[in-house]
Amino acid sequence: MKLIEITDQDRYFMRMACEIASENIDRGGGPFGAVIVKDGEVVSTGCNTVTLSNDPTAHAEVNAIRRACELTHNFKLDGCVVYSSCEPCPMCLSALYWAGVTRVYYGNTQHDAREINFDDNFIYQEIAKPNELRYIPCIHIEDENNIEHFRKWAAKTDKVEY
Repeated sequence: MKLIEITDQDRYFMRMACEIASENIDRGGGPFGAVIVKDGEVVSTGCNTVTLSNDPTAHAEVNAIRRACELTHNFKLDGCVVYSSCEPCPMCLSALYWAGVTRVYYGNTQHDAREINFDDNFIYQEIAKPNELRYIPCIHIEDENNIEHFRKWAAKTDKVEY
């Protein structure tokens, strides 16, 4: 694995993400901030607004991704780098992969988050379990009609692939 040098610019954007998190605490939000950067320029920022918006998906990274995609008019964030005040949770990490970012830098670790009662270890453990053994069971319903909309998508000639 190639060692990636952390630059002064990287440290600058990380401090920005942490400042966003700190300011968000003062507004009543969660202690998480994120900055999305492309070619050294800020594309968007986000903070955790879960309790402010009553939206469990409103994590800093997800909010920053939503805003960046809105501003760039694109669902892909190719060439973008993310600076997050904390190691992304499983949902945010998945969203970052789906968005196609180039790299993610983070400040605090998942262990640091656990120390202040933000513990995602349960979710990591649940993902590894067979569907039927999860705390929230995931049950496959077999039906020949289920596949029809997938076939429709597969046959669509003017679809936008993602």
